[in-house]
Amino acid sequence: MTGWPRLRVGMGHDTHRLEPGGPLRIGGVAIDHDQQMVGHSDADVLLHAVTDALLGAAALGDIGELFPNTDPANRGRDSAEMLTLAWQKVRQSGWQIANLDCIVFAERPKLSPYKKTIQARIAELLGLEPGQIGVKAKTGEGLDAVGRQEAIQAQVVVLLHSTRD
Repeated sequence: MTGWPRLRVGMGHDTHRLEPGGPLRIGGVAIDHDQQMVGHSDADVLLHAVTDALLGAAALGDIGELFPNTDPANRGRDSAEMLTLAWQKVRQSGWQIANLDCIVFAERPKLSPYKKTIQARIAELLGLEPGQIGVKAKTGEGLDAVGRQEAIQAQVVVLLHSTRD
């Protein structure tokens, strides 16, 4: 990778609206709640943001290019599967994850009791140590779609390092 930086940063963001029903899927974890996220796949907002961060850092496009919502095969698709396939592409391109930093924006439910479980699940999916993944939860303080409990958002930053000399 002569001339290429040995480190790359990627950022992912996703938003899904909420509707009655449940449970929520956040970070590959089912969370008991009276609302669920709506999307073409299983609508796991955090795994979608992780996927986009990885693909962006490796300059491999985005989740919509790899898994278009126009493809019937992606209807109801497990976001963990999408993340795993994207991660394979990133690794094959010569990159390894140094760390991920994740934020989930949700007014309800309170996510503190689930953060360690979400951290462990993402680590499992990516073959990392849980300590390489930060998971934070923020509310909307009653403002915007998150604060009105109309949506949940996630943002993720990833640092990749080259596995090539």
